[in-house]
Amino acid sequence: MSPASPVGPRDPGRDCPLCPRLVQYRHEQRALEPDWHNAPVPTFGDERARLLVVGLAPGRTGANRTGRPFTGDYAGTLLYSALCAHGFANDRFDARPDDGLVLTDAAVTNAVRCVPPQNKPTGTEIRACAPFLAATVAARAEITFILALGRIAHDAVLRTFGARLAAHPFAHGAIHALPGGLTVADSYHPSRYNVNTGVLTDAMFHAVLAEIRRLIDKA
Repeated sequence: MSPASPVGPRDPGRDCPLCPRLVQYRHEQRALEPDWHNAPVPTFGDERARLLVVGLAPGRTGANRTGRPFTGDYAGTLLYSALCAHGFANDRFDARPDDGLVLTDAAVTNAVRCVPPQNKPTGTEIRACAPFLAATVAARAEITFILALGRIAHDAVLRTFGARLAAHPFAHGAIHALPGGLTVADSYHPSRYNVNTGVLTDAMFHAVLAEIRRLIDKA
């Protein structure tokens, strides 16, 4: 599928200047925590992945600290344990970038690569980062499935690849076949809040990964 934005580098540079608010916040975090990553977080995983997991943005004390998507916060524990359970990882996740975790047939990224204040990127910031998402998919030519974690990530994926949101509404467990060969699966975001409030359970999240595994193996 042709992306809505031109394809360029897969990952923004360490001092990406595209979003002034995020740049300011990045400098503030570097001053507060000079030993943290505090930079755009690159995509992590298999270069020949058929599955790309897309979250919204790095957490301040998670990926923004460790430099690896979904590493260092609650959401990563659920995400990577599920990827391990369904054959997409080697069961070495220990919430550290040097834990030996290896993804197989999967990669993980975010729609926005820099940590936003209050974990809330603006629409302008999401659009500014869309070319990096498009380039990530273009560079990994094997990708046929995208798992969108949450409605905002779902919307970002659809807009990046020129699909109409009204034709593909977000719903947990929904599977959307997009023109051009990409398939998008939806899940509620595996955040602590969603789990603690019962919006998302382990069983619900594993069911989505099991269906993706089935469809990938069938293909």
